[in-house]
This record gives sequence, structure tokens and C-alpha cells, in this order.
Amino acid sequence: MRGTRVSKWVEIRNRSRGQAPVVRARWCSSFGCRLRGLSLSRALPAGTGLLLVEPRQGRWATAIHMFGMLFDLGVVWLDAQGKVVDTRLAEPWRVYVPKAAARFTLEALPEALEHVAVGDVLEFVDAVA
Repeated sequence: MRGTRVSKWVEIRNRSRGQAPVVRARWCSSFGCRLRGLSLSRALPAGTGLLLVEPRQGRWATAIHMFGMLFDLGVVWLDAQGKVVDTRLAEPWRVYVPKAAARFTLEALPEALEHVAVGDVLEFVDAVA
């Protein structure tokens, strides 16, 4: 339908921990969505996040900036197969680059880091918006 923008949401589950839920995230694959990310957001509802999806895997392609952020984020980088390659508590006004090549970047509240570890495999399941 023209003029209508539908946001895709995914449930992110940890396959390495028996399908344990991590967060429910908005799929963010356009350049504009990835560039803005969560900048200038006042809050993020508990249990939700933003999944930045790059066209190809790399370290610099998945680097994030925290300019304009008003709160800390728990950041999880995943490769093209869904394997967690790095995690970080990201603070406002800094830049972060993953330690290994990634294709997906999950931005959520810091509590999300309690549900994942480097080496875990996560999966994305379509969710209702």
C-alpha cells in the first residue's frame, strides 16, 4: 500500500540457551534507519531494541556512534550466521567498533547483555508489530 510504512519486528532468541528470549527488536535495514539508530530517543521500553542490518559483514560497517544518545545501551554484534562476535556496554558520545566482523548490531537496554555471551547463536523470528 503506497504511503504506508510498516515496521518489521523480530523476536530475538538465544539458541545456545534453549531458545531463551533476549529482546523484541525493530528490524532496521535502510541507510537512514541505521544512521539515526536510537539517537535522541528519550527512553527504550524494557525488553525491546533495534536490530541494525548491514548489507554485508564487516567490522567498520557495523561500528556504531553514540552521538545524541541520552542513555547507555547494551550492544550485541552478530555475524551473518547469528553468532555473537562481541558485546559491549555502550556509553553516550562514544564510538564502538566490534572486535570481529559482524552483519547485525543489536541495540537494547544494558540488561540484554545478561542474556547473551560471545559465541552464543541467536535467531530472529518474525513478530507481530
